[in-house]
Amino acid sequence: MSKLIIRGGRPIKGKLAVHGAKNAVLPILAASILCDDGVSVIHNCPNLRDVTITIEILRYLGARVTRAGDTITIDARRRIEGHIPPYLMQQLRSSIVFMGAIAARSRKAKISMPGGCELGPRPIDLHIKALRDLGCDIKEKRDYLYVNSRHLKSTTLTLTFPSVGATENIMLAACLAEGITIAKNVAQEPEIIDLANFLNAMGANIRGAGTNCIEIEGVKHLHAADYTIMPDRIAAITYLCCAAATKGSIELTHIVPEHLETALSLLAQCGCRVEVRNNTVLLEAPETLSAPPEIVTAPYPGFPTDAQSLFLALLTLAEGTSTIRETIFESRFRPAAELAKMGASIALCQNCATVTGVAGLQGAPVAATDLRGGAALVIAALAAEGTTEIENICYIDRGYDRLAENLSLLGADIKRI
Repeated sequence: MSKLIIRGGRPIKGKLAVHGAKNAVLPILAASILCDDGVSVIHNCPNLRDVTITIEILRYLGARVTRAGDTITIDARRRIEGHIPPYLMQQLRSSIVFMGAIAARSRKAKISMPGGCELGPRPIDLHIKALRDLGCDIKEKRDYLYVNSRHLKSTTLTLTFPSVGATENIMLAACLAEGITIAKNVAQEPEIIDLANFLNAMGANIRGAGTNCIEIEGVKHLHAADYTIMPDRIAAITYLCCAAATKGSIELTHIVPEHLETALSLLAQCGCRVEVRNNTVLLEAPETLSAPPEIVTAPYPGFPTDAQSLFLALLTLAEGTSTIRETIFESRFRPAAELAKMGASIALCQNCATVTGVAGLQGAPVAATDLRGGAALVIAALAAEGTTEIENICYIDRGYDRLAENLSLLGADIKRI
């Protein structure tokens, strides 16, 4: 089992191009099976464990998939199967978006319940209800979902919560349903816009992506597309926090600054000098970070839950006390116990964490509990005195392309063994 060994105390400094977005590439790869005419080519695909598993699912379904560097080519012209077995579905949560894609393409599906990081209950009832509204007959039997979508139809529906995955499933299924579907209270994340742009490049007719109401006019067929994945906003925030925690400076390129607005605002509150230039962000850390009074996670354009663990680690070194309130997932504070082993002062109460900054952290043996929690431990380890060993880095591999190599290029003393 691989682990990271980090000797802290070295500032992160330099320039880095941010890789493609994990949370955009996965639904876009799922959407590629909707194409029955031509071969789709997807660029800027990060080399991640989740991407590898998604490719395995595509191949199991019958698509021909090749990868060369950061470009993935998908030929889904052959018959697409409607079955995804548990050993594939349970390796990542976002596999649930295949339900909408298969419903639209094959009109029949048998898929097991999805897996992914253990962040507390993440019910898929919103997905099921939305697809039922679109005419799918869905039955649940022994950990499997049986989907019959022979009578797929347009509709008007309203989500009770702006779920990203449910919004993606609606778009995937409705783009091949006859008529116009209007979906309200949907997710507004940039990754939703990226999926809509890809589907439109394939010939779909989707309007309003990025707002809370999306209109999808169904078409009869979708064709191949050549598309480039958006940059990963959470990876960008991670590297910014690495520089901030280590009193360093960083220039990130290949990013979309407006995707980072809430995080950049918080980093500025912490005392960092932040400058935005076109598709570049420059950050210079202060000698001592200042603690913002409160952080509250919320659906986009609010502060992203995926960045909460990153700031949890950063604020352990800030002067003062911060309160972080998590409103999306129940178990996002699992890294707190590992950070405490390094000397962090974090008090938990239900969905809130009170973080009191300490003078410094100490290296210790720790273990990643989930993807972003693992990244939080990396941030802390880079700033800590002494050596930190991080186990369970398979979680980190789910969302970061060449993290250790990139940090090493930026001055970190980090190695993977």
